[in-house]
Amino acid sequence: MALVKDIQLREMASAYVVASFDEGKKILEEAGYRIISLEENARLRMQKGNDAYVSLNGNWVRENVIYVLNKGKYLTKKSPIIANAGQATNCHRNGKDFYLTDGQVEECLTDSVLLSLDKIPVNRFGDDDITAYVFGEYAREYGEFLGKAGITEMPIWTTNTDLQDKSFVRPVWFCGLIDYFELNCYSRCLCTRYGVRGVKDSA
Repeated sequence: MALVKDIQLREMASAYVVASFDEGKKILEEAGYRIISLEENARLRMQKGNDAYVSLNGNWVRENVIYVLNKGKYLTKKSPIIANAGQATNCHRNGKDFYLTDGQVEECLTDSVLLSLDKIPVNRFGDDDITAYVFGEYAREYGEFLGKAGITEMPIWTTNTDLQDKSFVRPVWFCGLIDYFELNCYSRCLCTRYGVRGVKDSA
């Protein structure tokens, strides 16, 4: 579980570790990094190019999707998984979801967007509410970047809530361009040794 410091830019540095989410988060934070956001991830991909490791390979990001009972699916920047990394990862180790209290749901919804679509064409990234929320000021530019890489749309994969009787949260895996590119919001595998990426401001 060695920390790999693969990106050093004037304004931002990034590193990753292949580990379970709770272990990876701990290693990154001990080295001064925070879990990367989707917007920061997209920005690094554009700066390093589509053949760079950060572009070709996916990783967990700080955003989560909360599945709110009888209401809908929301992508949030108020991450209950980051706030409770050990507990959330252990739930996945035991094959269970990380369920949320009403207070956690309310907090998450204060900074969120409804996932009303299951795919978004890259040429609409600058105009769509979801991608504007996800990628911020880089939404249109990132859509153009994906288009040049031969990608025409970003599927958003979520899970079925029919068998659930409580609100719960799933992490977001930002797929690499070498994969079937998507925003993966359905996986329950924080316990698996996958890529956990962090960023920090350059000194």
